[in-house]
Amino acid sequence: MSDIDKPPQVKHKTVFDDDTQHVARVYADALYNAAEKRQQAREVLEDLQVLLEEVFRRDPIIEVFLASAAMGRERKAAVLQDAFGGRASEILINFLLVLNAHDRLGMLRPIADAYKKLYERKTGHIHAQAYSATPLADDQRERLLQELRSRFGREPILDLYTDPDLLGGLVVRVGDWVFDGSVRTRLESIRNQLIERSSYEIQSGRDRFSTGA
Repeated sequence: MSDIDKPPQVKHKTVFDDDTQHVARVYADALYNAAEKRQQAREVLEDLQVLLEEVFRRDPIIEVFLASAAMGRERKAAVLQDAFGGRASEILINFLLVLNAHDRLGMLRPIADAYKKLYERKTGHIHAQAYSATPLADDQRERLLQELRSRFGREPILDLYTDPDLLGGLVVRVGDWVFDGSVRTRLESIRNQLIERSSYEIQSGRDRFSTGA
């Protein structure tokens, strides 16, 4: 089952959630202000996305290590310098070291999410995710960008993912808005329609039989 097949988990709001989101927004705001002064707000956003979507996904142990309270700050700082030195912007590396000094590395995901939302609000962008069975060609990507601009009236930041389970077509997510034009979904829709039609015909036959029609 692919990630987009999984049903969303219902999370009830708690005081802890509110506190986490507040702290994440405070750190995200500080990071954005520092990046904007150097005109690197977009670069920092891209570095955060690479960190979460590539580094942590490829090696989840790194995320567990950085979030662990059992590991000392000095050891974490050495890992950060070794893992990201020269690969990420100086602003982001310094920010990670600040988080480490305050034992906040476990909040990287909510901070990154808050930063993304802040960037989009400040720059008039929207964040979109597109899933396709095979990588999109350049002209397909540009056509999709144009359609998103037309629909939302904002400049999209587009993340592209491949999911062979889709068989073909495209699934696009922008916040809570989802367009599902995948072949898999169309096949499932046809199958459901056939099942409903068969059930209706069977029930209609029973009704005619019971009434003697």
